[in-house]
Amino acid sequence: MVNIYEAGPFEGRLLQWPVMAVSGALEVRLAETEHEIEQAQRLRYAVFYEEMDAIPSPAMRETGRDFDKYDDVCDHLLVVDRDTHDEDGQPLVVGTYRLTREQDAARVGGFYTASEYDLLPMISGLPKGTKYLELGRSCVLKSYRARPGTMQLLWKGLMAYVARFDIDLMFGCASLPGIDVDELAMPLSYLHHFHPMPEDIRVKARPELFTDMNRLAADQIDQREALRTLPPLLKGYVRAGCLIGEGAVVDRQFSTTDVFIYFPLTGMDARYRSRFGLAK
Repeated sequence: MVNIYEAGPFEGRLLQWPVMAVSGALEVRLAETEHEIEQAQRLRYAVFYEEMDAIPSPAMRETGRDFDKYDDVCDHLLVVDRDTHDEDGQPLVVGTYRLTREQDAARVGGFYTASEYDLLPMISGLPKGTKYLELGRSCVLKSYRARPGTMQLLWKGLMAYVARFDIDLMFGCASLPGIDVDELAMPLSYLHHFHPMPEDIRVKARPELFTDMNRLAADQIDQREALRTLPPLLKGYVRAGCLIGEGAVVDRQFSTTDVFIYFPLTGMDARYRSRFGLAK
């Protein structure tokens, strides 16, 4: 496979990746063209702004795309349906993840997650040479969520990416729907009590955004029921072994309540390592 580097959004990016995994007509790979990035942005707009309750900017509403400065420097992981095409005749993008490495974030002044959380305790506490990856903007087209393989393909693609760049740690924000933290008392308290990050490197919400997650005592929580109430993506993270930072952040633009996820690859549950082909 030829390595191609282009200017613009793909400056310094390795293009023409092989397909990472296939399930029927679905395949997972990185975006290789500006059109594919725009497809991912349209998918994000459909899920976050049309299906959910996020509030778009005028420019987003006009274009029907969710976008920001990070889209030009990160990698976009895509699940594509080869049997279904968009209005331009290109295979339809039905799932996406936004992946940002340290050198990518440096080009735009830092990680997206830093707008909500103080990352310094984590980054300064990591062993020298640790490679970390920010996860964000994950979504799947509604009609494909129940279709076997879509989310699994996203995860397989993510693990292929992690292996390719020798990533040691993944992190980012995960969202619970809604901004009424009293209604979210059970899942927030469950994450706070039973899945906290190590204290010496614990990431905390920025003081002006901090919302206490400790809303119920640990002995008031039915752990199985609390896990069941988590959104599917966050539930998957927890089951795979991720830990949670301190404090939630209410995101009124997206009508969500965010928590910080800390996901060292060495801490991944053995079942997930095997399922996605990572070495033990």
